[in-house]
Amino acid sequence: MIRLIQGIMRSHFQRDIDAMHRNRAQVFACRLGWDVNVVDGWEIDKFDDANPLYLISIDPLTGNYCGSTRLLSTTGPNMLRDVFSQLLPDGEIVESATIWEGTRFAVDLSMETERVHNHLNRTTGELLCGAFEVGLMAGLTHIVAVFDVRMARVFKLARCPAEIIGTPRLIGKTMTYAGFFEVSEQMLARVRSAIGVTGSILESATVKLLPFAA
Repeated sequence: MIRLIQGIMRSHFQRDIDAMHRNRAQVFACRLGWDVNVVDGWEIDKFDDANPLYLISIDPLTGNYCGSTRLLSTTGPNMLRDVFSQLLPDGEIVESATIWEGTRFAVDLSMETERVHNHLNRTTGELLCGAFEVGLMAGLTHIVAVFDVRMARVFKLARCPAEIIGTPRLIGKTMTYAGFFEVSEQMLARVRSAIGVTGSILESATVKLLPFAA
């Protein structure tokens, strides 16, 4: 199940938000060794102050956190434009009300062994489904993301490979890409098929809190 939390509502979901930031620290600082800001066990950055939409994967039986990702409008602060602009062709930016950016994709390490039939991590697949469902509700045409070669393989398993934009570059020790993901019913159907689900996985109560879901 995917719980949707608007940034301005984060104080109402303290358990989920705490688990998300701690998981991000485990994944990006401890495991991947990225140069990220960790404060009191939380990985947190300035884009968390830009009213993002958080997608939190929740175990429907226990209510425990399983993983998360973050969506930001490209018309405001975003990582591709403000941190990774070297991945774009010179002088180009991605800025559109119908394109959002996906960032900080993280899965709880204890969930990594849960795989579906094609070896895709189940939580990863659910987060991708959630992102495309939200995109359709919000009237998006694309989601843009910066990702490494490991995630590129994951996207292929999920049957949603990216359309690469610009030139991949070595950032630190990691080959890094920027890419578009088409938001469409066909894309959502492919990802649902990859993880074996047929209907929405969004928590209905939190969908109702979103301004575009009325």
